[in-house]
Amino acid sequence: MLENVRIVLINTFHPGNIGAAARAMKNMGLSQLWLVDPQDFPSPEAESRAAGGKDLLDSAVIVSTLEEAIADCQLVLGTSARTQRSFDLPLMDARSAATQMVSEATQGQIALVFGRETMGLHNHELQLCNRHVYIPANPEYPVLNVAQAIQLLSYELWIAAQAPVHEPQAETYPRQREMALFYEHLERVLRLTRFIIPQHEGKVLDKLRRYFNRSRPEKTELNMLRGILTSVEETATRSEQNISSEKDYNSHD
Repeated sequence: MLENVRIVLINTFHPGNIGAAARAMKNMGLSQLWLVDPQDFPSPEAESRAAGGKDLLDSAVIVSTLEEAIADCQLVLGTSARTQRSFDLPLMDARSAATQMVSEATQGQIALVFGRETMGLHNHELQLCNRHVYIPANPEYPVLNVAQAIQLLSYELWIAAQAPVHEPQAETYPRQREMALFYEHLERVLRLTRFIIPQHEGKVLDKLRRYFNRSRPEKTELNMLRGILTSVEETATRSEQNISSEKDYNSHD
């Protein structure tokens, strides 16, 4: 089950933290390390800190954006100690998050995302996630080093994976790339129907993305939504064409 769980590090500036992350992952049976725009990698310091986890550094996947790192994932969890900025995402502690990740890892890829050493995840990155994960700690100083956070969450994943194996659920959730296509389709239809007015766009799209990321429609539900959007799009397009034809006809008169 842990083979389908990936650790994603964003814009890490200290190579030692990448090495320490690889070692922590190796300790707890995790093997997928994804690096989004690392500032210094490969690095001898990363290799030194990785110790027996150097093979994870060698197989690490390096991408430019978080969207690339999570495209084929059905569940994305963003980590942050600042629980007050959850954007209405379901808030989970490390233990409950590990339990959900392990239960869904039989169905597909899961991503656990960590932000920069100094500022964590940016708001727009957390908004790409389905869940917000935090590690319960001293409320007067709850902030952990990124390698420490990875070690603790990796431990919880290992413990959760040792629980009795239940019959895997049917694969039901779409991947993030499918959700991205849905959001593009939704925006196109909302603009076509003038629900979104260019001069007064507001935050409609952000709020809708937040809603669907939180509610996580199943594949069949997403297909139904795409079908509704297609029907609305075709109807609106025909209506515009008819209006255009009438204008042309009247202009000839």
